Amino acid sequence: TALALEPSSWRRVGLFLELPRVRGAGVNKVMVSVINQLYLIACVVCRMGVNWQRIRSILNPRMLKPKHVSSYTNTINDVVSDFIHRVSLLRETNGGGVMVHDLTAELYKFAFEGICSVLFETRMGCMNQVVPEETQKFIFSVGEMFQLSPIIVLFPKSVWPYLPFWKQFVAAWDHLFKVGEQPIRQKMESIQQKVHLDQSVEGAYLTHLLLSDQMTVTEILGSITELLLAGVDTTSNTVSWCLYELAKQPEVQEQLYQEVMSVCPGDELPNSEDIARMPYLKAIVRETLRLYPVVPGNARVSVDNEIVVGDHLFPKDTLFHLCHYAVSYDEHIYPDAHSFLPQRWLRGAPEKSRQHPFGSLPFGFGIRACLGRRVAELEMYLLLSRLMKHYEVRPDPAGTAVKPITRTLLCPAKPIDLQFVDRPAKQRRAV
Repeated sequence: TALALEPSSWRRVGLFLELPRVRGAGVNKVMVSVINQLYLIACVVCRMGVNWQRIRSILNPRMLKPKHVSSYTNTINDVVSDFIHRVSLLRETNGGGVMVHDLTAELYKFAFEGICSVLFETRMGCMNQVVPEETQKFIFSVGEMFQLSPIIVLFPKSVWPYLPFWKQFVAAWDHLFKVGEQPIRQKMESIQQKVHLDQSVEGAYLTHLLLSDQMTVTEILGSITELLLAGVDTTSNTVSWCLYELAKQPEVQEQLYQEVMSVCPGDELPNSEDIARMPYLKAIVRETLRLYPVVPGNARVSVDNEIVVGDHLFPKDTLFHLCHYAVSYDEHIYPDAHSFLPQRWLRGAPEKSRQHPFGSLPFGFGIRACLGRRVAELEMYLLLSRLMKHYEVRPDPAGTAVKPITRTLLCPAKPIDLQFVDRPAKQRRAV
């Protein structure tokens, strides 16, 4: 085992090594051994090799090419509109007119609704006043899976079935796939009915995958379920931390507000072209991901051959731990590393020219870069820009500080409560 704390070594480790395949002790093995294996044939994260590359090459264009991702703007903006209405409802019902309690939980519903709208081409009801029971159970199952995973992998595989929470863990995974399967089956039936009636078939992501005939239904199910898991936490946690930092730094928030209003004055809704003209917004998200990387650390294994990294020779089967969180706070890489300074990411900033290109890799890089990155970024940009148009975000009057904690992913250790104060209507209409 080796700890990789130098960004200069990450490029070589990330490009040439594979995900860990720990005999009998990895979560991927957990899933393969206890859940219906048909569901996992195409799991985007869990699989490797030629079959994985084939599936990834099919999924990539619709998720990573800007022209395809920009086509999801209206769909995501509809969800953003509903979230803004939900914020208003939460303030009036539980927040004394201004407060939103447990913001991360609410953003989790937003992120789940957003990614489902893109992947399944349908709404799941997360923005309703009463969230559907099945949807709420999915959210709960994801939380259980992430909480139990790091505990289970500490034990030998032989004892897993005897752990008191093993059945709970398996039941969580079963429900995740059940929720993913239902809209896929419904979409298949809809397509078949239209074909039978000789009607044209139109749609976006899921329709494209089903009609392309390049992947089996089982492969589509495994891939889409993985995208659900990867996309929801990235968006919800990052936006939570972003709003938490903006509330603490009103001058940064004001600069962001002015940028948004200069690009989209009045009641105009931002689109992907508008987002391209908001560099400060992007810098704020980038700085948030540096301070609060969704994945605080991951690993790669030298499977086939020995490898030279940083002038050191490592034997075959060496496990490399990439410590993203530690590097994010390294003063040699990021001066004043514990401060929230979005300007460090702006083009032309003196500090940006000195940054190591691999110092912050929130979405990874290379062939295993996050498949849902572009959609997650679009969700975050559209949501943050529109929240700024409607609200001034202020800290919890109780002055509660929130620290991060690792539960497989990096998340708030306690609920984030913030005030959302209406901006005057005439102020929103000013350029």
